[in-house]
Amino acid sequence: MTLSRSAELLRTLIAFPTISRTPNLALVEHVADMLGAAGIACTLVRNDTGTCANLFASTGPAQAPGVMLSGHTDVVPVEGQAWTMPPFEATLRDNRVYGRGAADMKGFVACAVMAMLDASKRTLRKPLQLALSYDEEIGCVGVRRLIDVLENAPVRPGLCIVGEPTMMQIATGHKGKAAYRAICCGEEGHSALAPNYRNAIHVATDWIAAMRAAQTNLARHGAQDDGYEVPYSTIHVGTIHGGKALNIVPNECTLEFEIRTLANDHATTILDDIRMHVVNGGGTALPDIEEVNAYPGLDEQITSDAVRFLEALLPAETSKRKVAFGTEGGLFSSRLTVPTLVCGPGDIAVAHKPDEYVALAQLDACDEFLARLIDRLV
Repeated sequence: MTLSRSAELLRTLIAFPTISRTPNLALVEHVADMLGAAGIACTLVRNDTGTCANLFASTGPAQAPGVMLSGHTDVVPVEGQAWTMPPFEATLRDNRVYGRGAADMKGFVACAVMAMLDASKRTLRKPLQLALSYDEEIGCVGVRRLIDVLENAPVRPGLCIVGEPTMMQIATGHKGKAAYRAICCGEEGHSALAPNYRNAIHVATDWIAAMRAAQTNLARHGAQDDGYEVPYSTIHVGTIHGGKALNIVPNECTLEFEIRTLANDHATTILDDIRMHVVNGGGTALPDIEEVNAYPGLDEQITSDAVRFLEALLPAETSKRKVAFGTEGGLFSSRLTVPTLVCGPGDIAVAHKPDEYVALAQLDACDEFLARLIDRLV
């Protein structure tokens, strides 16, 4: 079978094991070399250790606002998953490319790099730009350094397309997310005298009960957006650790939780409501709360010029929707005030799973979309 250029590049990109929190520099430098050979200048924005980098490239007139294609280069871990094929060696089977990151989101990265090479051979009225980031999967961490640079650029992009897997449908929004760590403090003592001491796990359970009450209130009385599968803001506890032995009253318990918010809700307000639930409910004590990470939501109006622009480049049956997962789009939209949409090849339902894949037909559809985009920029 003859593969498209994008599919061939995807096979190469999958072979870079760019798991979050590990170096991505080899992949980024490979892309920079490809673009540089075509005369496309690249800027690398590195982390403090120099082991990871964002990449920004632009082809076409520098003085005009262009269209920026955005993708992350990191992937989630594979440990503990039952892969039936090597995760970091692309496997072609049943007209699909299998491998970690095939859908999320090296498939789009491959298509975007090829589009940049094609655009460099054309005379553009507006530039086509590429933004690749690191450590997106752990809270959109790396891209913030790139946005720091773009904020001070003389000309900002006119449109950002984040190529997360949407089956080439247009996603106009996603919820914001704030991640927290709650440290619940108690007093150590012999369990035979347990009532004489404050139990840190009990402090944690009081907090969890308050979160569940706040969640119920949000579901019943909070803001609603039917564009989402879960139409209200959500609260979720992901981990809890506490206690050293059964016969010791625990003096510390730590839990991690998140709040995902609709556009009109604010995580800090919800957090205040949870604290009030604890106080009013006679809770043992309030935990110390630390914000670990946060990124804003995305909420582009479906009637916007940006949506109409993308609709003109996609098949007539293309739908508009909102997605449950977060992206870097909210940061681009809020910090750069750039219209931002999410549209890319592959299915989010296979992302983060063993035997992740992207269909060759999806890569072809993305290539066709980007070819029409380049035609519009000429």
